[in-house]
Amino acid sequence: MKSIRFRLLVAALAVMLGAAIAKSQTADESAPPPMHGHEFGMEGHMMGFFAKYLDLSDAQRAQMRAVMQKERPTLKPLMQQLRQEHEQLKPYAEGAYDEVKVRALAAQHTQAVLELTVQETRIHNELFQLLTPDQQAKMKEFEANREERMQEHVPDAPPPPEE
Repeated sequence: MKSIRFRLLVAALAVMLGAAIAKSQTADESAPPPMHGHEFGMEGHMMGFFAKYLDLSDAQRAQMRAVMQKERPTLKPLMQQLRQEHEQLKPYAEGAYDEVKVRALAAQHTQAVLELTVQETRIHNELFQLLTPDQQAKMKEFEANREERMQEHVPDAPPPPEE
């Protein structure tokens, strides 16, 4: 059974990839500045890190780019929906509070997050399947080490369940 932290890591990586996809949809849309000077897309900091860390071949990089390109139409509307819902919730946090409306918006937001998580996990799995068995093992080791480091920062949290 996978740990919650592993799932969170997978979701976080997928969100970063999804954000990069949504960001790079069209050339005529003004792109927001990179987060803290880093690009997190397929050619950005995170993909560059994993490409180097896992020693991805040019063919693997091309296949991953193709997967991400194919998934942009799926992720873009979900990312836009989340942004819109966030904007719709702002007035209730900063002005008059209406719990009934906030609950309705929160329920919509929860559904959008659920759908995005499902899609991101599916995409992560598709990308993971492009790795060789050695690369998959190295990625699992990386994620396990990250879990361990996260556990050190949250000492009161229960340890992740054994897989």
